[in-house]
Amino acid sequence: MTTLLISSGNGPGECQQAVGHVLARMSQEAAERGVALDLVCRAGRHGPVSAVAVLSGRRAGELATRWHGALLWRCASTLRPKHRRKSWFVQVFRLPDAAGGAAIDPRAVEMVAIRAGGPGGQHQNKTSSAIRARWGDYAVVVRDERSQHQNRRLALARLQALADADAAEAQATRDGQAHWLHHQVQRGAPVRTFDGPDFVERGGG
Repeated sequence: MTTLLISSGNGPGECQQAVGHVLARMSQEAAERGVALDLVCRAGRHGPVSAVAVLSGRRAGELATRWHGALLWRCASTLRPKHRRKSWFVQVFRLPDAAGGAAIDPRAVEMVAIRAGGPGGQHQNKTSSAIRARWGDYAVVVRDERSQHQNRRLALARLQALADADAAEAQATRDGQAHWLHHQVQRGAPVRTFDGPDFVERGGG
């Protein structure tokens, strides 16, 4: 698994909107690559202030590399129409290994069997092998395996990964690790640039 922090830094509401766009595009790319994407978001007034993402699957590292670094969204503000600024930055950091979040008691996890959906053909779509699991503020949907039992085990593992990643972010913030703290968002040399309200990637991605 790979964990990322997507941060608007100390940026204004437009940067929070940019984080929302990034999460939507990242989710789309994860689905295209067969990568499971689990998120914990910190809500702001105009969108997520930040989000912790846990990527799992064979191509998780590849997807993380595509997003790691400074991201630029070039768009006139919809929050302040007369504002001259049109460049909004978001930063994606790799989170350090977690010291371990709260231990999850399987008995406290709400699990619901759902139709598998996604890739896999008609048989997969007709079975209720997928699992939607929730523990506190954390929620995952697991459809990796045909067996409901296997998906339940994966759901617990991914919930724990989310809790651990969330703990890693909180710990690193307390420790003042300046190389990826929220206020260290870089405003320059973006690794990817997106334009307009539709968040179209310059150069086609």
